[in-house]
Amino acid sequence: MNTTRRAVLGAGAAGVALLSTGCAQPAGDQGAQLTTILDRVSTQILQESPERCTALGVTEEQAGGRFIDKLSDDSKEGARRYRGILETALRDLNALDRARLAPQDAVTLDVVKTSFENSVATSTYEIGSGAGAPYVVTQLTGAYTSVPDFMDNQHPLTTRDETEAYIARLGEYVRQLDQDTAIIAADATTGVIPPDFAIDKAITQLNQFARAAPAQTVLVQSLVRRLPEVSEIPEADRAGYLTRAETAVRDQILPAYQRQIDALRAIRARAPHDAGVWRLNQGAEMYAVSLRQRTTTSMTPDEIHDVGVDLVAQYTSEMEAILQRQNMTQGTVAQRIQALSRRPEQLYPNNDTGRTQLLADLNVQIQAVTALMPNAFTTLAQAPLEIRRVPVTTEAGAPGGYYERASLDGSRPGAYYINLRDTREWPKFSLPTLSYHEGVPGHHWQISIQQESGSIPFIRSALLGFSAFSEGWGLYAEQLADELGVYADNPLGRLGYLQSMTFRASRLVVDTGMHAKRWTREQAIQSMMQATGDLETSVATEIERYSVWPGQACSYMVGRQAINRMRETAQNTLGARFDLKGFHDTMLGNGAVPLSVLDAIMNEWAASRLRA
Repeated sequence: MNTTRRAVLGAGAAGVALLSTGCAQPAGDQGAQLTTILDRVSTQILQESPERCTALGVTEEQAGGRFIDKLSDDSKEGARRYRGILETALRDLNALDRARLAPQDAVTLDVVKTSFENSVATSTYEIGSGAGAPYVVTQLTGAYTSVPDFMDNQHPLTTRDETEAYIARLGEYVRQLDQDTAIIAADATTGVIPPDFAIDKAITQLNQFARAAPAQTVLVQSLVRRLPEVSEIPEADRAGYLTRAETAVRDQILPAYQRQIDALRAIRARAPHDAGVWRLNQGAEMYAVSLRQRTTTSMTPDEIHDVGVDLVAQYTSEMEAILQRQNMTQGTVAQRIQALSRRPEQLYPNNDTGRTQLLADLNVQIQAVTALMPNAFTTLAQAPLEIRRVPVTTEAGAPGGYYERASLDGSRPGAYYINLRDTREWPKFSLPTLSYHEGVPGHHWQISIQQESGSIPFIRSALLGFSAFSEGWGLYAEQLADELGVYADNPLGRLGYLQSMTFRASRLVVDTGMHAKRWTREQAIQSMMQATGDLETSVATEIERYSVWPGQACSYMVGRQAINRMRETAQNTLGARFDLKGFHDTMLGNGAVPLSVLDAIMNEWAASRLRA
C-alpha cells in the first residue's frame, strides 16, 4: 500500500522497464498522438513522485531528471499541480478519435481515461488526499507512516552518490512532515478533523519514533546496517555519514515530528467519534466518488451493503458445516471460531521465536502453492518473493498484511508484509489464505506477470492501479488456491479460508454501514466480530482503517464477484472449450484494468475461442 499523497492514481503494479507506452502500431496518426500524450504524461507523473521512481527502479532519463535525492511535494499546491497534469492529459485524450485506434490502443485509451477521470473526481475534494483519503495524517496516512520504511527498504545504498542522496532525502522528509502538519491545521478550519481514535493512534505512532534516541531510529540504523556494503566509501568515512544522519534526525526530523504531534493535539478536543465521512461537508458525494474509483462500478452503497449481507450468510453456512464435522457444535459460528483461535496448538508464542517460526511457516506455504501454479497458468511469474514483518514503528495502526511490488530493474524482490504486533491475532488455521492473497497466486503473482509481460504500456503497468482488479484478483486467488486442493487434508485451513471470505464480505457491510448508514465505530466492530469470530483488537484495527479510507475495503469482494461472473459467462459460452489456463493468462496478461474494460476483454477472449 502506498499512503503518500501521490497515490491518487491507485497502487498500480510494476511494469516494463521501457518508458515507451508500448502502444500498438498506430491507425493513421491517432495511435501516434496517443503515444505522444502517454509518454508526456508518464514523465510528468514520474517527475511529481520521486519515491515512485525509486520504487520502480527507472533511470533518470525515464524519469525526466534526477530524483534519487528528492521526495514528492505533499502540499495542497502540489496536489493541484498533479491534478492539472491529469486534466490536461484528459483533454488531449478526449480529442482523439477512438474509432481510428488499433484495438490494443483503444483498450489503453479506455483504461487511462477511466483512471484519470476517477482520480480527478476524487482529488477535486481538496482535503487530505481527496475523497478516498480525506484526512492527511491518521494511523494509516501521512508521510510519517511510509517514508522511514521507504528509506530503509527502497532507497538504494550501493554508491557514494546514493549515500549522499540518502542524507539529502532526510532533509526532504522534514519538508514533507511540515507540509502534512500545515494541512492538518488548514483542513481543521473547514471542519475536516479525523475521528478521535485515528488521531490517538497517529499520536501514539509518532511518539514511538519521536521518543527514540536519534541513533536508534530506523533512519540511522539503516545506514549502520547498509554502509559496510558501499565499497566506494572507505570505513574511515562511514562515521561521518552516520553523524550527519544522526544530526539530521536530532535537529530537524524529531522537531518536525513534535510539530506534527502538537498539531494533532491542538485539534484533538474537537475530534468527533463518528467514524463515517457522512459527517463531512458533501460527505455522501465524496463517498459515492470514492466507491466509483475503488470499485470501477456504479454500484450504490445500498447495493454493495446487500451483497455483503447475503455473502456473510452463505459463508457462515459453509463454516457451520465444517465445524459440525469437527464436532464443534456449541455456540454461534463466531463463538466457535473464537474458541478455536484460542487453542494452544493454534497459537505461536508471542515473542521473537514465535514470530520467526511463523514467517518460516509462511515461506513453506508459498513454496508449496507455487508448485501448483502450472495447473492453472501457462504463463508463470518469475520474480522472487520475500515475507517480512510490518515495521514495529507503524504496526499499531497498520493492517494485517499488504504487498510491496518488486523494482523494475530486478534489484529488489516483491515482498508481502504481515503485522506481527500480536501473534495471537494469527491462529495457524487463518494464515495460509493470507499467503495466497498477498503472495501466490495473489498480488505477487499478478503483479509479477504484469511486470514481466513486456507488452503492456508503461503507464498502465507501472503508474496506474485499479483496486477492484488487483484486490479482486487477490481474493479470487484465495478461492483458486482452494480449488487447486491446498486444503484437501486441512479442513481447519479451509475454515480459515471461509473465514477470510466472510471477513471480506463483512467489509461490504461495515464500510457502507459507517459511511452511508451512519453506523458508529462500535456498531461496525460488533458486526464484523459476529460475522468472523476475529479478535476485537484485530477487528478494531480494520474498522479504523475503513474509517479513514472510505470505499477501499469494498473493492475486494466487488472485484472478486465480477471475476467469478466473467468466468461463469465464459464457461457458459464455451462449454467444453473453456480453458482455465487461457482464462487466467488472458486476464493477467492484459494487466490491471477497470472492471468494465476487463469484462470486454474476457468476452472477446471467449468469442475468439469460439471462432477458433
